[in-house]
Amino acid sequence: MRLNAAMQKIHERAPKLGKAMSLTTAAGVIAANSFGGSIPLWLMGVGKIITGAPIADKTVIKIAEHWIGSNNALIDTILPRKDWRIQLPDDVHMDGKYLLVSNHQSWVDTSIVQYISEKRLPLTRFFTKFELIYIPIVGQAFYFLDFPMMRRHSKEAVAKNPALKGKDIEEAKRACALLKDKPFTLLNYLEGTRFTQEKHDKQNSPYTHLLKPRAGGLSLAINALGADIDGILDMTIVYPDGVPTYGDLWKGNIKRLGVDVRHIAIPDALFAGIQDGGYENDE
Repeated sequence: MRLNAAMQKIHERAPKLGKAMSLTTAAGVIAANSFGGSIPLWLMGVGKIITGAPIADKTVIKIAEHWIGSNNALIDTILPRKDWRIQLPDDVHMDGKYLLVSNHQSWVDTSIVQYISEKRLPLTRFFTKFELIYIPIVGQAFYFLDFPMMRRHSKEAVAKNPALKGKDIEEAKRACALLKDKPFTLLNYLEGTRFTQEKHDKQNSPYTHLLKPRAGGLSLAINALGADIDGILDMTIVYPDGVPTYGDLWKGNIKRLGVDVRHIAIPDALFAGIQDGGYENDE
């Protein structure tokens, strides 16, 4: 769904109407897209769970891709003259199976991943908390789309019930295994949290622009998916004008952006690839 001419005119008047109007317009469009897409997503998602039919699974993915495409069209409307420099390797394709690792600075990062992936990479998924399944629309979408959902068991819970030890890892592996028979891009932020100077100082990180890596999620995915993975995509996102808030994206404030993605073969990634890239060079 492309944005109509009237909406384009609304945004072109944004300097007069103020950034708040752009944000309000964006919020309204996203909400309408989400609500409108949730009905067919629910219908096909339930059908997928009941029947296991491949056509239902493919249709659920198409619905999600349409939602992402609508959001990306909104970004292009809000930022018609943006300077976004995106470098993607030539050897990636929609039928591939990739692990995507990236630096993490802002809530905007995931929207950027979705923007650069449209019609270039398979649907992006990421690890989520199982508890999110109870959030209307969003949680069920994660479930129907086979996002790997993890149950975290506290130390206290494990102490009371030792049988829970290692269960979260087993469940995460089973969740990853659902992706084996389809194209996927599985996103993992190696830092495990958004970068801030306060976190950097607290960690005493040896890197200038990165926190210390946490390889648990990446290791788990490699162990679960093994030879089904076509490679690791190592992505670096740069905001030249400062780290934006999520609201900045929809107000049209992110005029400049740099994204660099390189494709690493899995054997190299296992033994040297990740350390030979952004973390070693800290670039």
